[in-house]
Parts: sequence; structure tokens; C-alpha cells
Amino acid sequence: MDLGAFCVVLTTTDRESVAEKITHALLEKRLAACVQVHPVASRYIWKGALERSDEWALSIKARTADFAQIASIIRELHTYELPEIVALPILAVDPAYLDWVAQATERGENQ
Repeated sequence: MDLGAFCVVLTTTDRESVAEKITHALLEKRLAACVQVHPVASRYIWKGALERSDEWALSIKARTADFAQIASIIRELHTYELPEIVALPILAVDPAYLDWVAQATERGENQ
């Protein structure tokens, strides 16, 4: 199986309820095999100022081909002016886990 066909998409939100809405939408549409949601303490520069926020981070296991659709859902449900939406390539993975991600994200066009 081609590793480049899969990625991990990252985003953060300011509310757990927003993280849950994004998670539900992605899983319901089978755009993600798994979404891990966890609290994080973020430090960043925004509009020239050093900022500090408690956020909810999402790690989304998905197909690379679905990135645009995943990004669209994140932007639609997000409260931030500029949400983080970053896809990281998978360089190595346990083959059985990759098989599961592939099966969990199968839809009509992927079968």
C-alpha cells in the first residue's frame, strides 16, 4: 500500500464542543479513520503579539486525497479566523494499522 496515500491532519480549536463537531463530521463522512482529541497549551504569535491559549488539538488519520474536503469541513465548523490545517505525511507505519485506516475510510469511490 502506498504510504503517500495517507496522512495525519492537525488542527486546534478553542472549545471542546467545536473539536467534537469536527470529529463527528469527519468520522460520519468516513473522511477519517480516527481523530484523537486532547487538551494542549498553545503559545503563538498572532497579529504581532505573543499569545497564550488553552486549546483542543485534533490528530486526524486520513487519506491524502481527502485533504481538501477535510480542510473545507474544518473551516466550515471552526471558530477561528485562521485555523491551523496541516497535513503531515506518513513516513513509516505498521502495515496492519495502515490497512485499518484504509478500510475505515473506504467509501464508494475508494472501493
